[in-house]
Amino acid sequence: MKKAIFGGTFDPIHKGHVLIAYEALSILHLDKILFMPAGNPPNKINKKITDAHIRYDLVKKAIEEESQFEISDYEINKKENSYTYETLEFFSKYESNIEWYFLIGGDSLMDLDNWKNVERILDNCKLVVYSRAGFSVEEVLKQKRRIEKKFNNKIIFLDMPIIDISSTGIRKSIKKGINVDYSLPSGVEGIINKLHLYK
Repeated sequence: MKKAIFGGTFDPIHKGHVLIAYEALSILHLDKILFMPAGNPPNKINKKITDAHIRYDLVKKAIEEESQFEISDYEINKKENSYTYETLEFFSKYESNIEWYFLIGGDSLMDLDNWKNVERILDNCKLVVYSRAGFSVEEVLKQKRRIEKKFNNKIIFLDMPIIDISSTGIRKSIKKGINVDYSLPSGVEGIINKLHLYK
């Protein structure tokens, strides 16, 4: 069985995230996508992030009708910082019969040198990168080749259209009172409105 972990703050999850997951399922012939809302991401210590359990509920609502999508509360239940290498090592041992993949955006690939224990990340998964707005495909592929050479490991490039939707943009629009229904999976906006998030 092949599963991909799709990590992120998901603050909030949007249709772009869901589309990336669908593309990964199809292109990589995966059995499952495991959404992993971040608990205490070390790269966002100084940024205000919505409570982890609320973000978890948003993701759960967004994927509830897709049988090949799952969600994990592993990282949000950790009191200390959430490091990707620890998550991958845990799941590699917990479900050792699974071939694990890990999805990251081009922006994360650009910063990968600063991640903790990159070698241990690459030892426990097949790393998959997709392009994000703000970085050209050429930039992402150049960084991919550099990382592959540096760590002597292969990275998979998910060849799909760049999706120009961001959680940051959604939060800003909500704060301004702009309707963002078109960017959010079914049911997610209802939770956002009910809890008065991002106002």
